[in-house]
Amino acid sequence: MRDLERRYRQLLRAYPAAYRQARGGEIVGTYLDLAAPDRRWPSILDVGDVLAGGGRERLRAAGAADLIPGVRLAAVLSHLTATALAGFWAAAEVVTTPGVWGSPAFGPFATTGIVVWACWLLAAVVHVLGPARWARAAIGLALVSTVAVVPVAALFELPRPYLFVLLPQAALGVLALALPSHTVLRHRLAPLPIALGAALVAAGVLAGKGAWFYRFSYGGAFLPETGAVLLLAAMLAAAVLSLRGDARGIWALLVLLTPVGLLALGPLTENVAPVVGAGHADFRVGAGTAVAVLIAGVAALTGALAVRARSGATADTPVVPVRERCPACGR
Repeated sequence: MRDLERRYRQLLRAYPAAYRQARGGEIVGTYLDLAAPDRRWPSILDVGDVLAGGGRERLRAAGAADLIPGVRLAAVLSHLTATALAGFWAAAEVVTTPGVWGSPAFGPFATTGIVVWACWLLAAVVHVLGPARWARAAIGLALVSTVAVVPVAALFELPRPYLFVLLPQAALGVLALALPSHTVLRHRLAPLPIALGAALVAAGVLAGKGAWFYRFSYGGAFLPETGAVLLLAAMLAAAVLSLRGDARGIWALLVLLTPVGLLALGPLTENVAPVVGAGHADFRVGAGTAVAVLIAGVAALTGALAVRARSGATADTPVVPVRERCPACGR
């Protein structure tokens, strides 16, 4: 048990120093009591539990305990947006005529993107019918398909969605993994009718147009508008919740800045190209713009956390007591 205890104490570095001094022995003792007699290393679940608990306590010490509820709110909005986009592009894959003017196709569909969008729509259905862990697994599958379609399409020389379409979808998916464990049924159902409405819009806009129109206008006319809608929704939620003294909307807005920026990656790249002296918006300009968007989003969130940590819990900021839970069983 001595090696196991030492390794648990090493894991406790995830907690703030003051918290370790006050409760470190109690936490380690709890894990040791629940461990098997012959165990020498902490289990993967215990490692995740300790790291998550340490992260929560560090946020609480920095006065940003409401960041995690804000991330969950951002996850709900991200999942809603990702499902709506999947409905739009899945319909576009079907209603456009593949292979026009010699352009390649993926069977009866315009590109291999149909597999990606089907996975995202499946994740929305699983979120309605199954528990949260099933929904996260389905979102993880959709996220893997979003990334894997690039090398697979290159390997088999098949058409695929453009990177400035797949990149924001992946960013939305990463956030969607933080969906709340308990959500009322009407909220879980919301993405499905919105995805259906987006599919009907796609059918009306792209019906009768060839795959060349679909592929070469891929997101150029729709993704920035989607980002604007997501930004407005986040701003509205932040304003309404702030009036109630709830800061999670502001955190959700800060977290969503990165996917909003990536949704506008196409026009952003076109505007950045002449500034950096590029003749056109090529891959290097697009990659640089995407990295800049990511850095700006992380910097905004990090700056807000630094400001919150510096200000601390002021007298005019109500501190809500949180009931301590057992670090092993969560009760």
